[in-house]
Amino acid sequence: MKTKGKMSIRLLCYFGGMLIMTLGVAVSVKSVLGVSPISSVPYTITVVSGMELGLTTTIFSIVAALLEIPILRKKYKAINLFQIPVSIVFGLFMTFCVKLVQQIPDPSSFVIKLILALISTVIVAIGVFLYVSSELIPLPTEGVLIAITQVTSLRFATLKVIGDVTMVIISLGTCLIVLHAFGSIGIGTIISAILVGNVVKILTKYFKSALNKAMGL
Repeated sequence: MKTKGKMSIRLLCYFGGMLIMTLGVAVSVKSVLGVSPISSVPYTITVVSGMELGLTTTIFSIVAALLEIPILRKKYKAINLFQIPVSIVFGLFMTFCVKLVQQIPDPSSFVIKLILALISTVIVAIGVFLYVSSELIPLPTEGVLIAITQVTSLRFATLKVIGDVTMVIISLGTCLIVLHAFGSIGIGTIISAILVGNVVKILTKYFKSALNKAMGL
Protein backbone atom coordinates (compact mmCIF):
# COMPACT_ATOMS: atom_id res chain seq x y z
CA MET A 1 0.00 0.00 0.00
CA LYS A 2 2.85 2.36 0.85
CA THR A 3 4.44 1.70 -2.56
CA LYS A 4 1.16 2.48 -4.34
CA GLY A 5 0.80 5.65 -2.30
CA LYS A 6 4.29 6.82 -3.20
CA MET A 7 3.71 6.06 -6.89
CA SER A 8 0.48 8.06 -6.70
CA ILE A 9 2.48 11.00 -5.38
CA ARG A 10 4.99 10.62 -8.23
CA LEU A 11 2.19 10.58 -10.80
CA LEU A 12 0.60 13.61 -9.14
CA CYS A 13 3.90 15.48 -9.34
CA TYR A 14 4.39 14.34 -12.94
CA PHE A 15 1.04 15.34 -14.39
CA GLY A 16 0.53 18.18 -11.91
CA GLY A 17 3.92 19.56 -12.88
CA MET A 18 3.05 19.42 -16.58
CA LEU A 19 -0.28 21.17 -15.92
CA ILE A 20 1.49 23.91 -13.95
CA MET A 21 4.09 24.27 -16.72
CA THR A 22 1.38 24.81 -19.34
CA LEU A 23 -0.32 27.33 -17.05
CA GLY A 24 2.95 29.25 -16.89
CA VAL A 25 3.25 29.21 -20.68
CA ALA A 26 -0.35 30.41 -21.02
CA VAL A 27 0.37 33.31 -18.65
CA SER A 28 3.47 34.21 -20.69
CA VAL A 29 1.30 34.31 -23.82
CA LYS A 30 -1.09 36.66 -22.02
CA SER A 31 1.83 38.95 -21.12
CA VAL A 32 2.55 39.48 -24.85
CA LEU A 33 6.25 39.85 -24.03
CA GLY A 34 7.39 36.51 -25.45
CA VAL A 35 7.17 32.88 -24.34
CA SER A 36 9.82 30.60 -22.86
CA PRO A 37 12.39 29.14 -25.29
CA ILE A 38 10.96 25.62 -25.03
CA SER A 39 7.52 26.85 -26.17
CA SER A 40 8.78 29.35 -28.74
CA VAL A 41 8.49 27.07 -31.80
CA PRO A 42 4.93 25.80 -31.06
CA TYR A 43 3.79 29.35 -30.31
CA THR A 44 5.45 30.64 -33.48
CA ILE A 45 3.49 28.03 -35.48
CA THR A 46 0.35 29.26 -33.71
CA VAL A 47 1.10 32.91 -34.48
CA VAL A 48 1.95 32.21 -38.13
CA SER A 49 -0.74 29.63 -38.95
CA GLY A 50 -3.54 30.49 -36.54
CA MET A 51 -3.63 26.93 -35.23
CA GLU A 52 -4.51 26.44 -31.56
CA LEU A 53 -1.48 26.38 -29.23
CA GLY A 54 -2.38 23.05 -27.64
CA LEU A 55 -2.48 21.44 -31.09
CA THR A 56 0.83 22.91 -32.24
CA THR A 57 2.41 21.87 -28.93
CA THR A 58 1.19 18.29 -29.45
CA ILE A 59 2.44 18.15 -33.05
CA PHE A 60 5.83 19.60 -32.13
CA SER A 61 6.20 17.18 -29.21
CA ILE A 62 5.27 14.12 -31.28
CA VAL A 63 7.76 15.11 -33.99
CA ALA A 64 10.46 15.45 -31.30
CA ALA A 65 9.51 12.03 -29.90
CA LEU A 66 9.79 10.39 -33.33
CA LEU A 67 13.18 12.02 -33.94
CA GLU A 68 14.57 9.83 -31.17
CA ILE A 69 14.15 6.74 -33.39
CA PRO A 70 16.75 7.71 -36.06
CA ILE A 71 18.99 9.22 -33.39
CA LEU A 72 19.11 6.14 -31.14
CA ARG A 73 18.55 3.47 -33.82
CA LYS A 74 19.30 0.12 -32.15
CA LYS A 75 19.47 1.83 -28.74
CA TYR A 76 15.87 2.98 -29.06
CA LYS A 77 13.58 1.43 -26.45
CA ALA A 78 9.85 0.76 -26.85
CA ILE A 79 9.13 2.62 -23.58
CA ASN A 80 10.09 5.84 -25.38
CA LEU A 81 6.88 5.51 -27.38
CA PHE A 82 4.98 6.46 -24.22
CA GLN A 83 6.20 10.01 -24.93
CA ILE A 84 3.56 10.20 -27.67
CA PRO A 85 0.48 9.83 -25.41
CA VAL A 86 2.25 12.10 -22.91
CA SER A 87 2.57 14.67 -25.71
CA ILE A 88 -1.17 14.49 -26.31
CA VAL A 89 -1.90 15.00 -22.60
CA PHE A 90 0.55 17.92 -22.51
CA GLY A 91 -1.20 19.49 -25.50
CA LEU A 92 -4.61 19.08 -23.88
CA PHE A 93 -3.27 20.73 -20.72
CA MET A 94 -2.03 23.62 -22.87
CA THR A 95 -5.43 24.03 -24.52
CA PHE A 96 -7.16 24.06 -21.14
CA CYS A 97 -4.75 26.57 -19.58
CA VAL A 98 -4.81 28.94 -22.55
CA LYS A 99 -8.61 29.02 -22.41
CA LEU A 100 -8.45 29.51 -18.64
CA VAL A 101 -6.01 32.42 -18.84
CA GLN A 102 -8.05 34.04 -21.63
CA GLN A 103 -10.56 34.91 -18.91
CA ILE A 104 -7.99 37.33 -17.45
CA PRO A 105 -8.29 40.89 -18.84
CA ASP A 106 -5.56 41.83 -21.31
CA PRO A 107 -2.73 43.77 -19.61
CA SER A 108 -3.10 47.51 -20.14
CA SER A 109 0.45 48.65 -19.39
CA PHE A 110 4.03 47.46 -19.78
CA VAL A 111 4.41 47.12 -16.01
CA ILE A 112 1.49 44.69 -15.79
CA LYS A 113 2.83 42.78 -18.81
CA LEU A 114 6.23 42.53 -17.09
CA ILE A 115 4.63 41.33 -13.86
CA LEU A 116 2.76 38.64 -15.80
CA ALA A 117 6.00 37.59 -17.49
CA LEU A 118 7.72 37.26 -14.11
CA ILE A 119 4.78 35.34 -12.64
CA SER A 120 4.79 32.99 -15.63
CA THR A 121 8.49 32.31 -15.06
CA VAL A 122 7.91 31.25 -11.45
CA ILE A 123 4.92 29.09 -12.43
CA VAL A 124 6.90 27.33 -15.18
CA ALA A 125 9.80 26.74 -12.76
CA ILE A 126 7.48 25.15 -10.17
CA GLY A 127 6.02 22.92 -12.87
CA VAL A 128 9.45 21.90 -14.14
CA PHE A 129 10.62 21.14 -10.59
CA LEU A 130 7.66 18.85 -9.87
CA TYR A 131 7.69 17.15 -13.26
CA VAL A 132 11.45 16.49 -13.29
CA SER A 133 11.47 15.37 -9.64
CA SER A 134 9.00 12.56 -10.43
CA GLU A 135 11.71 10.89 -12.56
CA LEU A 136 9.14 9.37 -14.92
CA ILE A 137 8.88 9.60 -18.73
CA PRO A 138 10.52 12.79 -20.04
CA LEU A 139 8.67 15.13 -22.36
CA PRO A 140 9.88 14.68 -25.96
CA THR A 141 11.63 18.05 -26.03
CA GLU A 142 13.90 16.74 -23.28
CA GLY A 143 13.77 13.14 -24.48
CA VAL A 144 15.39 14.03 -27.80
CA LEU A 145 18.22 15.80 -25.94
CA ILE A 146 18.68 12.79 -23.67
CA ALA A 147 18.83 10.62 -26.81
CA ILE A 148 21.62 12.78 -28.24
CA THR A 149 23.61 12.44 -25.00
CA GLN A 150 23.42 8.67 -25.41
CA VAL A 151 25.08 8.72 -28.84
CA THR A 152 27.51 11.63 -28.34
CA SER A 153 29.87 12.90 -25.68
CA LEU A 154 27.82 16.05 -25.11
CA ARG A 155 26.35 16.72 -21.67
CA PHE A 156 22.61 17.29 -21.20
CA ALA A 157 23.17 20.77 -19.70
CA THR A 158 25.17 21.79 -22.78
CA LEU A 159 22.57 20.38 -25.16
CA LYS A 160 19.80 22.12 -23.22
CA VAL A 161 21.40 25.50 -23.84
CA ILE A 162 22.05 24.67 -27.50
CA GLY A 163 18.47 23.43 -27.91
CA ASP A 164 16.93 26.53 -26.31
CA VAL A 165 19.08 28.90 -28.37
CA THR A 166 18.28 26.97 -31.56
CA MET A 167 14.52 27.12 -30.94
CA VAL A 168 14.67 30.85 -30.21
CA ILE A 169 16.66 31.47 -33.42
CA ILE A 170 14.22 29.40 -35.49
CA SER A 171 11.23 31.17 -33.93
CA LEU A 172 12.72 34.64 -34.29
CA GLY A 173 13.78 34.03 -37.89
CA THR A 174 10.37 32.67 -38.84
CA CYS A 175 8.50 35.56 -37.22
CA LEU A 176 10.76 38.19 -38.83
CA ILE A 177 10.45 36.61 -42.28
CA VAL A 178 6.72 35.85 -42.21
CA LEU A 179 5.31 38.49 -39.86
CA HIS A 180 8.03 41.15 -40.00
CA ALA A 181 7.81 41.26 -36.20
CA PHE A 182 9.37 39.52 -33.19
CA GLY A 183 6.20 37.45 -32.69
CA SER A 184 6.78 34.80 -30.01
CA ILE A 185 10.16 36.22 -28.94
CA GLY A 186 10.56 39.16 -26.58
CA ILE A 187 11.86 40.31 -23.23
CA GLY A 188 9.72 37.64 -21.58
CA THR A 189 11.73 34.99 -23.45
CA ILE A 190 14.98 36.41 -22.05
CA ILE A 191 13.51 36.59 -18.54
CA SER A 192 12.38 32.98 -18.78
CA ALA A 193 15.72 31.77 -20.15
CA ILE A 194 17.57 33.44 -17.26
CA LEU A 195 15.22 32.84 -14.33
CA VAL A 196 13.50 29.47 -14.80
CA GLY A 197 16.67 27.45 -14.22
CA ASN A 198 17.66 29.54 -11.22
CA VAL A 199 14.22 29.25 -9.60
CA VAL A 200 14.32 25.48 -10.16
CA LYS A 201 17.71 25.38 -8.41
CA ILE A 202 16.25 27.21 -5.39
CA LEU A 203 13.25 24.88 -5.24
CA THR A 204 15.56 21.88 -5.53
CA LYS A 205 17.76 23.13 -2.73
CA TYR A 206 14.93 23.63 -0.24
CA PHE A 207 12.28 21.08 -1.25
CA LYS A 208 13.87 18.23 -3.25
CA SER A 209 14.84 16.14 -0.22
CA ALA A 210 11.36 16.24 1.32
CA LEU A 211 9.70 15.58 -2.03
CA ASN A 212 11.98 12.61 -2.72
CA LYS A 213 11.08 11.16 0.65
CA ALA A 214 7.36 11.54 -0.07
CA MET A 215 7.81 9.83 -3.47
CA GLY A 216 10.03 7.09 -2.12
CA LEU A 217 13.03 8.05 -4.25
